[in-house]
Amino acid sequence: MAQLDGDAHRARRSDDAAWALARAVAPVRALRAYDPGHDIVALRRGFAPSALLELGSNENPYGPGPRAREAAAAALGEIHRYPDPLAGELKRALAAHHGVDAAQLVMGNGSHELLMQLAQVFAGPGDEVLVPEYGFAVFTIAAHAVGASLRRAPAFAPGAAMPRGHDLDALCAAITPATRLVYIDNPNNPTGTWFGTTAFARFMDAVPDDVVVVVDEAYAELADAADFASALALLPRHRNLVITRTFSKAYALAGLRIGYAIANASLAAMLERVRESFNVGLVAQAAAIAALGDKDWLEDTSQRNREERARLAAALRARGFTVAPSQANFLLVETGAATPRIEAVLLASGIVLRPMAGYGLPASVRITVGTAADNARLLQALDALP
Repeated sequence: MAQLDGDAHRARRSDDAAWALARAVAPVRALRAYDPGHDIVALRRGFAPSALLELGSNENPYGPGPRAREAAAAALGEIHRYPDPLAGELKRALAAHHGVDAAQLVMGNGSHELLMQLAQVFAGPGDEVLVPEYGFAVFTIAAHAVGASLRRAPAFAPGAAMPRGHDLDALCAAITPATRLVYIDNPNNPTGTWFGTTAFARFMDAVPDDVVVVVDEAYAELADAADFASALALLPRHRNLVITRTFSKAYALAGLRIGYAIANASLAAMLERVRESFNVGLVAQAAAIAALGDKDWLEDTSQRNREERARLAAALRARGFTVAPSQANFLLVETGAATPRIEAVLLASGIVLRPMAGYGLPASVRITVGTAADNARLLQALDALP
């Protein structure tokens, strides 16, 4: 077959794109794919391993604990086998860890998959999905993918210079008779902010029973604020509450993709109807079980993150930046009109931050909290900016 020249190739691609768009269902035609911020794989090819500082994806810079590493290595000998389709041993370990019944757990290939499935099960055309103004990007994708209407609630506290993440009163006021699903995250991504236990309990008491509330607690293990607590304690009182968690952040198993949802057992059974078969791999299950048992390692790395988070935030504020309070392993930093220049100069030197324009915060960047050496390198690069 003769190779197409440049113009012909572009025309063919355009025609193919139009053809594929016409084949897709209406909700998908209007959908935008998840934006990871940068092509990190391409960046890794362009820099030596020690030269690239990845501070854009909120990964644990200390890596997984020794027990998880050993379990993953041991499981490699069985990768010609399918994993347990029910993840029974992992569910039992999680049930014991959280004090719930195994029937309340649904496993996911990362929590992203579960957030998508929750919309698939509980919303559709003619329904409303309510999200905060500055919440996790997947919430919006999930709503649009099933053809539901998206409704946003404002996220600014009165008189605040930075977004608070969630205004629970505003979220409650935004619920309508068409609302079927509410997504929130605590601590919030991308702001790092959080809401307190008492405020959330009051919110849940006000939400109608036929509205499913999803609280994504991807960063819960890293929080230490006196007023922060998991929503798990409210599960017995509210059958419409779902909590999602992940092993990607504090447990440092992002590359294995393991998430889970905790809910009323009947609600969890509905999610099981759309769960993909064998969706959590054999190596992932083994590593996750081992990681749950390595409590000393988890507390050690989480504490190091908290200490570095405080140091980095103080250092950035000392340099004149506005930094949102955070209970996660990242900071939302207001960098103003210089944001594009800061991002470009740092990227050219091998320091990757997360652009925030896609979240509606073009004058800010999100910075993953690294090790002490990582953070020192970042600050030195900021000090050297022209």
